[in-house]
Amino acid sequence: MVRLVVFIAVLLVIDLYAFQAVRFLTRQSPDWQRYWYLLYWGISAACFGIILAAQFSDWHLWPKAFRTYSFAMVFIVFVSKLFIDVFLVADDIVRLIRFAAMKIPTLFNAGPSSGHTGPAITRSEFLVRAGMLVGAVPFFSLLYGMVSGAHNYRIHRVSIPHKGLPPALDGFRIVQISDIHTGSFHSPEPLQKAVDLINSLEADVVFFTGDLVNNKHEEALPHARALSGIRSRHGVYSVFGNHDYGDYARWPSAEAKSRNFQQLKALHLQLGWNLLMDEHAYMTAGNEKLAVVGVQNWSGRGNFQQYGNIEKAMLGFEPGTFNILLSHDPSHWDAQVRDRYPDLHLTLSGHTHGMQFGVEVPGFKWSPAQYFYRQWAGLYSAGMQHLYVNRGLGYIGYPGRVGILPEITLMELKNS
Repeated sequence: MVRLVVFIAVLLVIDLYAFQAVRFLTRQSPDWQRYWYLLYWGISAACFGIILAAQFSDWHLWPKAFRTYSFAMVFIVFVSKLFIDVFLVADDIVRLIRFAAMKIPTLFNAGPSSGHTGPAITRSEFLVRAGMLVGAVPFFSLLYGMVSGAHNYRIHRVSIPHKGLPPALDGFRIVQISDIHTGSFHSPEPLQKAVDLINSLEADVVFFTGDLVNNKHEEALPHARALSGIRSRHGVYSVFGNHDYGDYARWPSAEAKSRNFQQLKALHLQLGWNLLMDEHAYMTAGNEKLAVVGVQNWSGRGNFQQYGNIEKAMLGFEPGTFNILLSHDPSHWDAQVRDRYPDLHLTLSGHTHGMQFGVEVPGFKWSPAQYFYRQWAGLYSAGMQHLYVNRGLGYIGYPGRVGILPEITLMELKNS
């Protein structure tokens, strides 16, 4: 309860501060001012109502569309107001400095006042307008990301160099998908579109690197027909991500959570996927052996689970000509893989989603994800080893994407 009160208090401060910009910009239109005030506080009241309702009821039981877009509205509204507040704080700092500059000299002046009181200290119209303009950018961008970005799938084509790669593996085509989060989708059509794109790439093998669901196995059931249609020469190999264990849901009992876990494992098999739970497998191309190792979720960050056991997965492992590790969380690569297992040439991860927000143009990419993860999107290399972090096919929380679009990765092994 204390955390809720503090959280509401912080949001209220953000709200009241941003409201000063509305007051300032509507001061010349008293006839319209009350309507702007009603609009502003009406939206705020709706946001606070959603927050309180989520605290005092089981929001998991809300209709999916209402739950998704109401939480998104709260996020968008307060993020936009926070941008406005940054400019208002900057203006207040300037005003404070100006005030101090006028007052301090009078402390050392015992003579009569000249009668000059200095210019009136008023809020800078430029900074207020700039704040409103900057606040409008995330507001409209995030709205656009929900309408256009959520299912705007992008195919990223990547070459994976490997010295001495034999001809049988030179040009071997790997498709990676990750973080589908079926619980966030409202209909099967978007994922069917993604599956059609995947199959058009005619991959030798498809790898899925975790987070099939948000919380519960039944989230994936409406999409089972589409996902079971993924085709490749060597099939589909999959691992679990942090959301696949049901750790973020409320369960009536430990048995219910365990049953969900077993049902999700069974669903991978029903889809025709080869689920690797701390184990390895092999496939052949010509006379060459390609090995794939799959571990359960293992994170180098303390706030995520460490279910995986790479030592168990490597028991009895015989290196192939090229060896691939499937591990959901990219922090695993630096923490355990890169130095201890040099025979694992390529690690495939997901998890970050690129935070579903950022800027990505040729030669430059930025996302808040980079402040949390050293490797957060794309290809990273160290000597003969490579890590690829997929940006994710789905979404969670915010039901859209801005700048960092949903990804299907096509990799080709190349002799270097």
